[in-house]
Amino acid sequence: MPDPFDNHAIGLESPATLLVPVTPNDGTDLTMPSRAINVAQSGSVRITTTGGSTATVYIAAGIGFPVRATRIWATGTTATDIVVML
Repeated sequence: MPDPFDNHAIGLESPATLLVPVTPNDGTDLTMPSRAINVAQSGSVRITTTGGSTATVYIAAGIGFPVRATRIWATGTTATDIVVML
């Protein structure tokens, strides 16, 4: 099926076009910054943002959490089945 939005520029307010499962890692950045994070089981997620802030946030299962993350840390992360939305 053709995409009627192919000719539109993708902005940060646009829906995600890629979903990438992530294994939290204290030493490795994501391959590209996220638009949002989703988890299957609610819990804490320690992230570093594109602005350089590092903090632990609570993310509820099934709800996209809008954040431009560059790293998802293993230490401090309790949520499971993490997917970054790009």
